[in-house]
Amino acid sequence: MTEQEMLEYMNQGEALCRSVDVVDPKLYDEYGVKRGLRDLNGHGVLTGVTNISKVVSSKMIDGQEVFCDGELWYRGYNVIDMVKDFGFKRFGFEEVAYLLLFGELPTTKQLAGFRETLGSLNHLPTNFTRDVIMKAPSHDIMNSMTKSVLTLASYDDYEVSDLSIPNVLRQCMALISEFPMLAVYGYCAYNHYEKDESMYIHRPNPKLSTAENFLRMLRPNKEYTELEAQVLDAALVLHMEHGGGNNSTFTTRVVSSAGSDTYSVIAAALSSLKGPKHGGANIKVMQMMDDIRAHVPDYKDTDALKDYLTKIVERKAFDNRGLIYGMGHAIYAVSDPRARAFKEFVEKLAVDKHMEKEFELYSNIERIAPEVIAEKRRIYKGVSANVDFYSGFVYSMLGIPMELYTPIFAVARIVGWSAHRIEELINVDKIIRPAYMSIMKERNYLPIEDR
Repeated sequence: MTEQEMLEYMNQGEALCRSVDVVDPKLYDEYGVKRGLRDLNGHGVLTGVTNISKVVSSKMIDGQEVFCDGELWYRGYNVIDMVKDFGFKRFGFEEVAYLLLFGELPTTKQLAGFRETLGSLNHLPTNFTRDVIMKAPSHDIMNSMTKSVLTLASYDDYEVSDLSIPNVLRQCMALISEFPMLAVYGYCAYNHYEKDESMYIHRPNPKLSTAENFLRMLRPNKEYTELEAQVLDAALVLHMEHGGGNNSTFTTRVVSSAGSDTYSVIAAALSSLKGPKHGGANIKVMQMMDDIRAHVPDYKDTDALKDYLTKIVERKAFDNRGLIYGMGHAIYAVSDPRARAFKEFVEKLAVDKHMEKEFELYSNIERIAPEVIAEKRRIYKGVSANVDFYSGFVYSMLGIPMELYTPIFAVARIVGWSAHRIEELINVDKIIRPAYMSIMKERNYLPIEDR
């Protein structure tokens, strides 16, 4: 079959699929089905109970739901309080990872032991980088990481499918420690074999923080500033966990409930996170910002900026989808607490990198976009900047290639996935099995000669 014949066959296949698979949207209301497991107000359908984190976007006052500044809590602690405490004084990733996994803030001794354990796991099997990561490199680093995670199961010296908590905890902590290597080495392979750039593979230093090691491994000269590492560390902490209802964490719960091994579970979570509607959102923000710069060269011209944002919402500019990327969130209405906590770090790094004008552009869009969206769209709640609005800007200032934006998200979020996997295994012994309303009509089977 020629390539053209294959294309024609698939086009015909699409027509057949559409003729049988399109569902009348009215049927969702008729049968009381919550599309996307969300009601008309955007509230998620309760599918479980967790003690790991909490997301707050509204509060009940006198029997009425009132939207409020968003809140994010890890194991009972407000994330903003933790990030403020770390500030620019120390690295918080490992400390918060301990909290999410074990439920309590570590003492100095406990944190030292946890760091030492992660450090001892901070290596890949012999020749793994050469035999797995360097083979068939891809520009899609998330796919590369997923392949690597599944292959790591073959190198596990213990019983891979052993679902005892000590074994699962060992596997999860190993993957938490290995994820920065899988991401950076995957990019280095792509950068060398696909972009014809120089090859370099730096080993992590077990005495450094996750943020420091990420920058150390990524940069040819291994050099980074304290501020750069602190800003990346804050980003990792803020992306680490976001309730049990987000797509990739729910995937973690679903696959864990089936009794699958840790490697399969985390590979499934990675596949969920990579979608542009989930972890890939900050890439769309950066592409949109490039488009805005091209059409509004004067960053101080707020009238021109508002006019162009209006065109974007009216589907007359950028990708014609009518979305101002980085604005709005499925949960938050008034504000995203992660964006609020992160903005101080973003501004300080922008000043350090002499990119104050770029920061001003982002700030103007953050202020103007909600006004434009409110004028042009019927929305049931407020719209504000989410954490993805600023994270891509930060990564660009850190010189991190766009191919690694979503993998950085994974480097952080695997901690949350691990905590939810362990909680699922401890508490639930039933497979998660939702129901779908079938609208299929029964038909009599026809032998092939009668069709």
